[in-house]
Amino acid sequence: MEKLAKILVVVLILLVAAVPLLGQQITAQPETIELRARMPENGGWSQEFIYGLVNVPIKLRMTSDDVVHSFALAQSSLPSVEIFPGKFSETELVFDQPGEYTFYCTRWCGANHWRMRGTIVIEGPASSDQPTSVPPLFLQLGLDLDAPHFARVIPPNRPESARASERTNALPDGLTDGGTVWSKSPEALWKDLKADEDLDDQSVWDMVAWGLNQQGSSGWMGQGRELYTQNCLACHGESGRGDGVMVRDLPPMNHDKMGSEATRPPDFSDPAVLLGASPALLEGKIIRGGMGTGMPYWGNIFTSEQIRSLVLYLYSFQMELEERP
Repeated sequence: MEKLAKILVVVLILLVAAVPLLGQQITAQPETIELRARMPENGGWSQEFIYGLVNVPIKLRMTSDDVVHSFALAQSSLPSVEIFPGKFSETELVFDQPGEYTFYCTRWCGANHWRMRGTIVIEGPASSDQPTSVPPLFLQLGLDLDAPHFARVIPPNRPESARASERTNALPDGLTDGGTVWSKSPEALWKDLKADEDLDDQSVWDMVAWGLNQQGSSGWMGQGRELYTQNCLACHGESGRGDGVMVRDLPPMNHDKMGSEATRPPDFSDPAVLLGASPALLEGKIIRGGMGTGMPYWGNIFTSEQIRSLVLYLYSFQMELEERP
């Protein structure tokens, strides 16, 4: 009996010592959450909110109840995950900072596709290297995003940045100043340059195109085109005319009735529409969305670099721009 008692004591001691280790293993296992995707008219995501902890994996097991969808995490480099009816797709997420993270669908599934968004709420201690946010330029400048901004000066021919790059040594220093170029419309920048430069109108417009071209990082054209194709083309149209398949039955935009009904997007193939808008203004519209027009907001979906690439891509509807090497 005494020997048996000693054995039991040893076993109990080992169990007590193993409990913390066992607990760590259990908590380290990712929590599996089933997430079902449905068209917005049928309910959208089965869970609008998902909750988790800092540095604790979240495993998502996803399927579709109707058509093909896609799961993507906003402001992230993680690839999107295709979700098919009758099949399960899995992905695992880990967050190193507390906060709210947006997930969304990247597959156009109907007119209300953009409503397929949800939030992952992460709780826990914040690390000391958490980045500080800087207000976007349109807020710093106090821009009225809904005011008309039509250009009155139109280039004789399509501006080309390559033509201006041939005379780089003679280009004004202000064209490389991001704050100057980003805060002024192409028309306003043209007027400033025209006042200082003894050049014909077309040459100055080429300089404007060159200045815009300097605002993108390497690979911006491809990134902007991809973002536009995935998220904007269905409404704005392949050539930016505002004639996408999702909005063809909507009335054209009317500034006098702004906010009263959803409308078709502006026609970016019209130089008066696009060349009167500053990059900061277009950036603001993408971040905030088109109030009263039906355009969704993208500020919590795209990174600042992605938005910048998308803005520059919009100008390619009116200018021949080329990527920087």
